[in-house]
Amino acid sequence: MRIHRHRHQKPKLNIPTFRINEQIDNPEIRVIDDKDVQLGVIPTSQAMALARERELDLVEVSPKAEPPVCKILDFGHFKYQKEKEVRKQKAQSHEVEIKGIRLSLRIGVGDLEIRRQQAKKFFERGDKIKIELRLRGREKAHVDLAKAVVNKFVEMMKADFPIRIEAPLQVMGGTITMVLARG
Repeated sequence: MRIHRHRHQKPKLNIPTFRINEQIDNPEIRVIDDKDVQLGVIPTSQAMALARERELDLVEVSPKAEPPVCKILDFGHFKYQKEKEVRKQKAQSHEVEIKGIRLSLRIGVGDLEIRRQQAKKFFERGDKIKIELRLRGREKAHVDLAKAVVNKFVEMMKADFPIRIEAPLQVMGGTITMVLARG
């Protein structure tokens, strides 16, 4: 059986669609020419003739207005500018991720400090943190000590940032978890 390595594709950009030239079906439209001068409400056929005369396109920029607003412009350049804006917005946005911090029952002070610095970086980026503490073997008998380690870590984080607890302390089998977000 063949393994598909490139199955997931890049998400498409959300570019709004615009009706141009013959696609505009309203009898009358409000027209703005290529020099941003309002020509007022005129019949669509007259606006189309004006756009052809200037060798440009008639583009419906605001279809929900009454009557719809159309602009006389170069559609290729207009579409390129809109795509550029969407790409810029996408680059500036940051999707919140849940980052994991794994602790242990016998964690040392230095290691705990390193985990705190990691968590601090995640909070500064705007991510959430999932604290996980796994209990192995005889450690499972000391859930109270494990909860104390997690609570100590949370108190350390509260000294740096205001913290909101997204998911309270949960004990499932030999794993203790808690999700924190910046408050």
